[in-house]
Amino acid sequence: MTSLISITRRRALGLVAATAVCPVQAATPIPATWADTLRTARGQTVYFNAWAGSERINAYLQWAAGELQRDFGVKLQHVKISDAADVVKRVRTEKQAGRKDNEGTVDLIWINGENFAAMKREGLLSAPFAKTLPHFQWVDTVGKPTTLVDFSVPTEGLESPWGMAQLTFLADRQRLPKPPQSMAELLALARTQPGRITYPRPPEFHGTTFMKQALLEHAPDVKALAQPVTPEALQLQAAPLWRFLDALHPHLWRGGKQFPQNSAAVRQMMADGELLLALTFNPNEAANEIAAKRLPATVYSWQFAKGTIGNTHFVAIPYNAPSKAAAQVVANFLLSPAAQARKADIDVWGDPTVLDVARLPAHERAMFQSAPRAGQLVQSSPALTEPHASWVDALEKEWVRRYGV
Repeated sequence: MTSLISITRRRALGLVAATAVCPVQAATPIPATWADTLRTARGQTVYFNAWAGSERINAYLQWAAGELQRDFGVKLQHVKISDAADVVKRVRTEKQAGRKDNEGTVDLIWINGENFAAMKREGLLSAPFAKTLPHFQWVDTVGKPTTLVDFSVPTEGLESPWGMAQLTFLADRQRLPKPPQSMAELLALARTQPGRITYPRPPEFHGTTFMKQALLEHAPDVKALAQPVTPEALQLQAAPLWRFLDALHPHLWRGGKQFPQNSAAVRQMMADGELLLALTFNPNEAANEIAAKRLPATVYSWQFAKGTIGNTHFVAIPYNAPSKAAAQVVANFLLSPAAQARKADIDVWGDPTVLDVARLPAHERAMFQSAPRAGQLVQSSPALTEPHASWVDALEKEWVRRYGV
């Protein structure tokens, strides 16, 4: 997730060859009213499979668990994972073994991108539920269209939006006072500062996102990227990407022969002065790190002038979730203004909200108001649409073939 946030989203199995999906397996009928859902949910346990690579996120989920138990009688159990693809494989295996409704081990999963596409395609998700959640009315589906389209795959109510993500860069103003505003400017900077720029090694999520940003800036036909990948499309649309990376890599850290394992390593190398810049998918990460005294107050954030790749991360309910009603209660709580405001608080997590804050009642809108913080993104750039989920695996395999060591 991906993004999801610096959320780790892993491999869908194989390419998504088409947008057609298998029929969703029949599930326990959803209660007719939300009051029925609340009654059914009380006393249930929700096994929420969610990335556990951040102490802040883990603490937030602990807080959510307390609220859900107190207000709804729902027990939230955080099943800590490192890779959402592993959960997809588990649900797939359960379906292949003939496990039916209520016989699964996963009630809710933090997901997006290629993992959602795989679950949708293979009929591994429960019936559509997102638009029936009471708090969904506040989701900004107009200003944030990726709340309805996940890596160019329509969500169709099969997952509920949870947070926003957009590629953002970090640098220390004392070392890099004028940041690059495009991949072309980044290449020019790398040529003048050899060895001081790099990106994580794909298939690590941030490394793949860096590659997709370059793809969007160089592809002959960006619209073609919204369609399922084909060998012909990959060859045509990605050819300028490989030329760009061929030109960039000799000027990277260690001559482009080695790449850091993740974005945290890149951020630490920037903090140590070894690198000029780092990258994240959470626009508030620099402010988070400065508040935690892990980065100096001279670090700032920016996005490329014409935009950077952005998406939404979601929660979804597998077809065989034992506690479907309680899973919906959890998803609705995570969409509540109180939960979204706490999640957006830089001192808590700093994950941008999916809600249209301007439409909220005044007392709830006030929960999102806070003074600017050091390192916080001053001006957002347009969020560029993710390529279709099927491009992820295709690009990563080709990157490894060309540059993997």
